[in-house]
Amino acid sequence: MKLSKWALLAISVTAFTACKHKDAATDVEKRTVFFDKSGMDTTLKPGDDFALYANGVWLKKTKIPASENGWGSFYTLSDDNIKQVHSILEDVSSKSNDAGSLEQKVGDLYKSGMDTATLEKFGYDPIKPLLAKVSALKDYKELVKLAADGFKTGDGFLFGFYVSPDDRISNKNVAHFDQTGLSLPDKDYYTKTDTATVKIRAAFVKYIAKLFSFTGVDAATAAKKADGILKLETEIAKSHLAPVDLRDPVKNYHKLTVADLQKQLPDIDLKDAFDRLQLKTDTVLVGQPGYYIALDNLLKSQPIDVWKDKAVFGVIDGASGSLSKKFRDASFDFYNKTLYGQKEQKERWKTLAYNVDGSLGELLGQLYVTKYFPPDAKERMLALVNNLQGVYKDRIEKLDWMSPDTKKQAIAKLAAFTKKIGYPDKWKTYDDVHIAKDSFYNNLRSVAIHNYKRSIAKVNKPVDRSEWGMTPPTVNAYYNPTFNEIVFPAGILQYPFFDKDADDAINYGAIGAVIGHEMTHGFDDQGRQYDKDGNLKDWWTKDDADKFKKRVQVMIDQYNQFTLLGLHVNGSLTQGENLADIGGLSIAYQAFKNTPQGKSDTKIDGLTPDQRFFLSFAQVWRVKTSDETMRVRLNTDPHSPEVFRVDGPVSNIEAFYKAFNIKPGDKMYRAEKDRVKVW
Repeated sequence: MKLSKWALLAISVTAFTACKHKDAATDVEKRTVFFDKSGMDTTLKPGDDFALYANGVWLKKTKIPASENGWGSFYTLSDDNIKQVHSILEDVSSKSNDAGSLEQKVGDLYKSGMDTATLEKFGYDPIKPLLAKVSALKDYKELVKLAADGFKTGDGFLFGFYVSPDDRISNKNVAHFDQTGLSLPDKDYYTKTDTATVKIRAAFVKYIAKLFSFTGVDAATAAKKADGILKLETEIAKSHLAPVDLRDPVKNYHKLTVADLQKQLPDIDLKDAFDRLQLKTDTVLVGQPGYYIALDNLLKSQPIDVWKDKAVFGVIDGASGSLSKKFRDASFDFYNKTLYGQKEQKERWKTLAYNVDGSLGELLGQLYVTKYFPPDAKERMLALVNNLQGVYKDRIEKLDWMSPDTKKQAIAKLAAFTKKIGYPDKWKTYDDVHIAKDSFYNNLRSVAIHNYKRSIAKVNKPVDRSEWGMTPPTVNAYYNPTFNEIVFPAGILQYPFFDKDADDAINYGAIGAVIGHEMTHGFDDQGRQYDKDGNLKDWWTKDDADKFKKRVQVMIDQYNQFTLLGLHVNGSLTQGENLADIGGLSIAYQAFKNTPQGKSDTKIDGLTPDQRFFLSFAQVWRVKTSDETMRVRLNTDPHSPEVFRVDGPVSNIEAFYKAFNIKPGDKMYRAEKDRVKVW
């Protein structure tokens, strides 16, 4: 499932703590100021760097908390949400709940993870049985058997196996097999020779050795094992497609009969592996066959002891969060501190709140929306979505580069969007999940067993389009092409994205742009290849497709010029998100102009309605990120850095030029012929 995420946003809540009052009638705290003028750097011209003009003072004053890898509105809103989740968890975990009730499962999962004394007592005992199984392996054939068996309990490896809709028959679930086997963020991390990447590889080897030493392996042997694992993963990385290549849904769609796949993998017994996976099917989708062909060769050519070492590392690494403190600390030091620049661990309760949300999200979600998401919020959001949907239709009808035939198909797809707001209409059940107060590892294992049973039961069955890919408290949104749906969890439907008391310029510049962004994903470089029913199907005329690609190339070339930390933005990797940013803002602006405020010239805080709209958009992207995190993102993330998610879109929109009197000679000025004009 492709989830197009609005992540790493930006606005400091501390700037607004004095801008609220309580409604005397309801005793509910209400916000009275919706744009932070104090965070602006008005010594700059808006046409030279609008992101810094809107957010420069805030960026200078803001320090990233030691327990975070960045700070801004996404972080602060997520932080507020997790505090709400925490209050729920503290409440339910302190009560005597009926066995098997959602309160009991949610509360006891939280309690078991907070019981660090028991985690310390157990050490790494919970994984010793699995480590013993790895130790007993005699050859690669037994390794494959163990790898397949492990999926039933959440311990599978070697196969990137999951179940989701067939991209070309979107109403049917099928078995998918994608590339896997790497511990570092991307294949290039194994070969790049810049100082930062070399440092990461060295830290990775030390981390592996440290985990082995915790299980009683002497230092010299642990170092040797770690070096062997890095070399093996480097070989695996050679078979992986790069992130840009993974963006092409056609290039990553290979439907094969199991018999034909077996011919390509003579040394992997697929019948036995599929039996162990409990997978009954004659046909599978293989995203990247090159990985499996390479795996078939590497299983034979690489020493079994190195494969066993990699399997042992995978077991320990995967379970580290549910083991004793030294394992948790080692994992934090490498992944969070070295890779992402986070200086300190989060408070344990925060880690557990996120863990419960990720494990029992639709049980916790029921408690969350009951307390924090009023029913009328759905109605207000739906009205906004419908408004922007109408504007999008109007824009498609007026496109000067698209033929009537393709327009007809595009409008039909737009009209077919499923709109999910707040929380599911039908909640998932976890009846077979058993949660105890004193066994965190086993609790997570029970969730994993449940998830696999639920997943494997879907193979070759009809798709349930009511399912959600995010939990209600999530501060995010997504478009799913095979469902042709736009989804807005309750967590994001709060300030600074949306506030019922804010003026339209604020709401349309923020949540309006989010809505338009997710809608545009249905027509970005990936989403446009799926039809109204979610099928990967070419519904464009060749001429229109060529025109689309030519216009998108203008955008790719633009973003390729942006640099940060000495690295260029990858315009091809980020094209879908950049197109969604530009299209979303354009659609939101047109929708805003249909409102009374949009039609007026009344100033608020000395700002015109149009200026306030664009500043609201920039305020959403007010964020400060650690250099380490930004380097990872520039290498792997399909989203551009936040500064360019502001300056890129606005520099292509004529209304922005008029709102701030941008002229030739200003650094951000683009001639009309050089601006991106797609949606």
